[in-house]
Amino acid sequence: MHIVGYLAALGFGLAAIGSGIGVGVIVGKTIESVARQPELQGRLTSLMFLGIALTEALCFIAIAIGFIPFPSPS
Repeated sequence: MHIVGYLAALGFGLAAIGSGIGVGVIVGKTIESVARQPELQGRLTSLMFLGIALTEALCFIAIAIGFIPFPSPS
């Protein structure tokens, strides 16, 4: 049985789900913060995009690790 291929697909799915949850939390909290203090919208928006970029970078790193050829145990 070739289990490494199944684990890579599972890793891709978990990375995508985790990234989606993280981005949703970041955007939701930013909207909540802008609703409380509208005068900080510009600063909060730039911080939100920075947080989204870092969250997506973690997802891309997790997906890239799935492409590393690990030796199968004998």
